[in-house]
Amino acid sequence: MASLNLSSSVASSSSPSPSSSAARSMLRAPALSLSSSKHSVFSPRSFPGFHRRASYPRIYALSSNDIKVGTSLVVDGAPWRVLEFLHVKPGKGAAFVRTKMRNYITGNTVEKTFRAGSSIDEADVFKETKQFTYKDGAQFVFMDLTTYEEIRLNESDVGNETKWLKEGLDCNLLFWNGKVIGFEVPITVKLKVVDVDPGLKGDTAQGGTKPAKLDTGAMVNVPLFVNIGDEILVDTRAGQYMSRA
Repeated sequence: MASLNLSSSVASSSSPSPSSSAARSMLRAPALSLSSSKHSVFSPRSFPGFHRRASYPRIYALSSNDIKVGTSLVVDGAPWRVLEFLHVKPGKGAAFVRTKMRNYITGNTVEKTFRAGSSIDEADVFKETKQFTYKDGAQFVFMDLTTYEEIRLNESDVGNETKWLKEGLDCNLLFWNGKVIGFEVPITVKLKVVDVDPGLKGDTAQGGTKPAKLDTGAMVNVPLFVNIGDEILVDTRAGQYMSRA
């Protein structure tokens, strides 16, 4: 915007003319500022479904020499996680990198070899914490506690981890290319025993266990001293009792 030039050739006079008074009034007027201290009505927080992360994947070029355990790669249009790798330099021929990878989406594991120094696309796989709020039919509803955005997963997406899900549980969701490709429950969860058989007298000294049903429906072997109503800690990786909560 061009600046307003208020300098004029108005003749000086002992009694200012109306036009010169108007000019001085404009000079005394405060300048308007386009920046406001108030938040814009179009702030991201005004939209509960707004996701701050870009909805399109970021693609980075990666050298095969940089591959390590945990690296996420795009191979044949799908995201893979490197489980094992080995740099091989044979006596004859070109060096290469042998890898063992798992597909994030299907869970399939394959072995794949890359030529040393070749360029590979790195998958922009990221993890976000969402809280399980409730089950709606065959769908599990998770909420982002910052944006209040809801994400729904089918039973096939959650898989066998449904037996650990309890309302209010914080879980990790893996995203790639704007979609959920993975789901993780915490390693340790606190659950309540709702049904358990009493142990026989003397079994405690022998270190025996008994099956117990938890409030999520999961079955776990617990020590004989555990009773109905007790809260226990469970390792979700092995489905094993850890201790009383």
